Amino acid sequence: MGIGLIIGLCAPKGSVAEMSYISKMFINMIKTLIVPLVFSTLVVGIAGHGDDLKRLGMLALKSIIYFEVATTIALIIGMIAVNVIKPGKGIDLSGIIVSQAIKDAQKNSEKVTWHEIITHPVPSSFFEAASKNDVLQVVFCAVMFAVATIMVESRFKPPMLHFLESLSIIMFKVTELVMNFAPIGIMCALAATVNASGAAVLINLAALIGTLYGSLLIFAVLVFLPVLLICRVPLLKTCKIIGQPALIAFSTASSEAALPKAMELMERFGVPRGTVSFVMPTGYSFNLDGTTLYLALASLLCSSWWN
Repeated sequence: MGIGLIIGLCAPKGSVAEMSYISKMFINMIKTLIVPLVFSTLVVGIAGHGDDLKRLGMLALKSIIYFEVATTIALIIGMIAVNVIKPGKGIDLSGIIVSQAIKDAQKNSEKVTWHEIITHPVPSSFFEAASKNDVLQVVFCAVMFAVATIMVESRFKPPMLHFLESLSIIMFKVTELVMNFAPIGIMCALAATVNASGAAVLINLAALIGTLYGSLLIFAVLVFLPVLLICRVPLLKTCKIIGQPALIAFSTASSEAALPKAMELMERFGVPRGTVSFVMPTGYSFNLDGTTLYLALASLLCSSWWN
């Protein structure tokens, strides 16, 4: 990270734009792992550990309740932070006409309907969902496949589970291979981003950035810390485990890029494979707390800029 920041700040503007290609290649390599990894681990996690569908239902219910509570708290913290700190105070952009941006926003908002939100988790084709890396749709297909695997005759079940378990083990090994390129990918991503934006932009947005990270810290203390204490999970060990996935997500600005490594480390940490393979992919669709907090903060900030 340090080398990437130094290169981005010291190199002439635009001179390291090609480094973004390397970071893009690194992110793409990680994204190719997501579908086979999520599908294989989820099916094995559900169908390979007993025929207790009630346990799966309780896991899903607990996950959804946690997702809802955590996301709501993140939303509230973001709204309180921007109203109390007012990072956009003194900036008035009401005189700037952004007609094209307004048209684009209106066009995009018209595309989203309740019908689409409800029907989106069910894909018309598994292969289409896989090609788009739509994690939620892949999870739906995997759950259906796992339930069907549980219900078939016992002689058909072991060969399929053996194949998928072998696939998941191989995909975790591929993840380890890809992670060898993480230092280079992270360095190139930071260098290209900082060089393109410039230090001046970061300074001008310092209030927003400071408010955002301060709010995220408050969220971690109010939500993550109590959960760890209640569940008696070692705090320092947890921080060590999530350090590398968090660094990848921060440096590449991609949550998906951190998913394979995060799943691997959580399983090493002792979390059952069935829990990891179900909760983490669905969390990427329903529980993006950082994004929720940021969108609440940024939306109110932009509205204050344009009065």
